[in-house]
Amino acid sequence: MKTAVHFGAGNIGRGFLGQLYFESGYRTVFVDVVEPVVEALRSRNCYPIRIVDETPENILVERVDAVNGRDLDAVAEVIASADIASTAVGVNALPFIVPALAKGLQRRFEQDGGPLDIIVCENLIHAGSFLREKVRAQLPEAWHAALDEKVGFVEASIGRMVPVMADAQKLEDPLLVCVEPYCELPVDRDAFRGPIPEIAHLKPIANFEAYVERKLFVHNLSHAATAYLGRLRGHEYIWQAIRDEKVCELVAAATAESCEALARRRGLDRADLEAHRLDLVHRYHNKALADQVERVARDPVRKLGPEDRIIGAAKQCVEAGVDPRYVALIAAAAVHYESPGDPGAVRVGELYRSGGIEAVLKEISQIDAGSPIAAWAADGEEQLRREGWIN
Repeated sequence: MKTAVHFGAGNIGRGFLGQLYFESGYRTVFVDVVEPVVEALRSRNCYPIRIVDETPENILVERVDAVNGRDLDAVAEVIASADIASTAVGVNALPFIVPALAKGLQRRFEQDGGPLDIIVCENLIHAGSFLREKVRAQLPEAWHAALDEKVGFVEASIGRMVPVMADAQKLEDPLLVCVEPYCELPVDRDAFRGPIPEIAHLKPIANFEAYVERKLFVHNLSHAATAYLGRLRGHEYIWQAIRDEKVCELVAAATAESCEALARRRGLDRADLEAHRLDLVHRYHNKALADQVERVARDPVRKLGPEDRIIGAAKQCVEAGVDPRYVALIAAAAVHYESPGDPGAVRVGELYRSGGIEAVLKEISQIDAGSPIAAWAADGEEQLRREGWIN
């Protein structure tokens, strides 16, 4: 039986990659540092997934095991013999898996093992090259050529939505993960070093950089827009926000600007982009998913970053000759997001009180006051104020 090693036994790991490997006949070994989760997976060798929709479906994922990520020898052993590997640990945690991954790859090279492809499921542009260079720095120079020749760092685009689990669901089973039905895993076709594996729902994509931009500037943008506008209207859940006619109208306007820019810059088909936009809106309507506005809006510092979903979309619009008036309005809505328990929201609020929207854009988004994007954001803020969204 083939073995898949996955770093990160969290919601995406268990709720997405684990399901795909199970459906494809693999044995899956999870690598994580949360000892209760590791012990539960190790003792039970299975866990449940609940597909939430109008007709929920339960799936028991079997043939699973786990090792503690702090046990470098144990991790190295499974990497040395793995048939495929993947990560979904979060951008901030990615450097922490490097020592174990590098040790495992070195052991694999010493044993003259075959190619290993690592599917990198992280919300970071160029995540594959980022992880490759981190691993290279941990390997003796003698193995650098083997790293480049035998190891593929395959970027993936994670589109499946996994909401925060309710307390009652956590009590039901600590390993339970609730997910939406959408189950595609687009990956960079050209990054594999070995044969592309036969994995259920795997979708190898050429011109993957354009696909990553579509994910960031259509899916991530529209999701964030729904959350920030929904919060201003007092909604708790994404399904409530997207069913608010005024929210839906502004989300559609911002996403249309970004889709037009992608069509011009990347040559993506306008009809396909529109179909994708409408499918996202349909998925946001999923009441059973109970996706919280606060979860999606969390950390506005990152989401207002200079290359992230909102400002990055505005920049690509400018590059393509599209005026991002509504994308900039979404930036203004994000600036006015309030959540006392969110350090990012607190920081944005402090900047706003000290110098208005211009101060936030300059400090967080690296957008100067004289930029047209800053002007459009100010116009968007004024529109939100005039229409009663903000005071």
